[in-house]
Amino acid sequence: MREVVRLAWVSLITALRERETLFWLVVFPLLLLSLFTLIFGRLGQEGEMNFTVALVNLDQGTARSGGLSTVVEDVFLSLSVAPEEGKEPLFTVRRPAAGADAERFIAQEAEAVRLGNIAALIVIPSGFEAEVRAGFAGGAGALLRVYANEANAASGMAAEIVEQVMAGVNRKLLIQAGLYQAEHAVPTATAWVGRADAPVAYVDFLLPGIVLMAFFTGGLFTIPGTILFSRDMKILRRYWVTPLGVSQYLGGLSLGYLAMCVLQFVLLWVVGRFGFGATVQFAQPLVVVYLALSAATFLSFGFFVASLAKTAQSGMAIANIVNLPMMFLGGLFFPVGDLPLFLRVILFLNPLSYLAEGLRASLGAAQGILPVSLTFAVPLAWIALSTGVAARRLRWDVGR
Repeated sequence: MREVVRLAWVSLITALRERETLFWLVVFPLLLLSLFTLIFGRLGQEGEMNFTVALVNLDQGTARSGGLSTVVEDVFLSLSVAPEEGKEPLFTVRRPAAGADAERFIAQEAEAVRLGNIAALIVIPSGFEAEVRAGFAGGAGALLRVYANEANAASGMAAEIVEQVMAGVNRKLLIQAGLYQAEHAVPTATAWVGRADAPVAYVDFLLPGIVLMAFFTGGLFTIPGTILFSRDMKILRRYWVTPLGVSQYLGGLSLGYLAMCVLQFVLLWVVGRFGFGATVQFAQPLVVVYLALSAATFLSFGFFVASLAKTAQSGMAIANIVNLPMMFLGGLFFPVGDLPLFLRVILFLNPLSYLAEGLRASLGAAQGILPVSLTFAVPLAWIALSTGVAARRLRWDVGR
């Protein structure tokens, strides 16, 4: 047992001393957690989404005080007020200065939309109120002009929000014009068929995925890399002339990998908890079981890759080929939506998909769709398959 622990310690220290290994196993997961949280962590949270838009009311000269164009204008201006202290408003509204040339302002702001400097330009055209009233009487009606950039995601979102806002504004216009009759409104009857979970912060969704990614890259690269490099460089032959046996070597290598997993988890949890305010609680029995199952799955997968490769170079090639597809199709960073059939097959066979869903569901970071038994069965099947193939195919080049 002492030899196994000593070999595990040597394996861990060697990995930490190698700059490239240290970067990919420790630094890179921390960077990815930080970057993704900083970029996407606030997206979609109430009071945290803000779009800069320009608003021009060309109907001010003809509309009377409190006219219909003013109603529309006031609605968008109300969205430029923060909903509560510490929150950002939905819109930051830019308007032409008093006495400024409105058409010139429109041209400048339309160019700003094209360049991506602002999200959208909203123009209330001249004669808006008259056209609205004509529409109520059966005429062509008014048209609110919105300029957006199709190539800009934020601009597209802003345009969709403007359309949703106008759906509510139309009711206000009917009321202002004296044409709305509450007794003729169509009521709705809502039947709730799902429960409303508390919103989950993106960092709480991301942190379990980054932990799994760190475990996965460690098993996928360090295990076959160590075995194949040692075999190619005839280092294993030196082991076999000592009392150290194959089972002890594998035990030390596995224990070193598990120690690296513990180190990765602790560092990621500290950064996620104290750096970005993650609230998920990992100190739960089922969560610990999923983490242990994940480490065992990726450890066996590393032995599986080592058994398929003839050299260290080919082993790293295999690892690189499967690395990114398995991570991104496993939903480690973002929820996986509709996929083509051939990608869906990979998704269903990917153990990362089941481990990520099971771990997040046990943490309360996502609503589980798959049965709990399936999130255990598929990784266990991969452990059995990988171990069986490795036991039959892995060559140690003993040379005794």
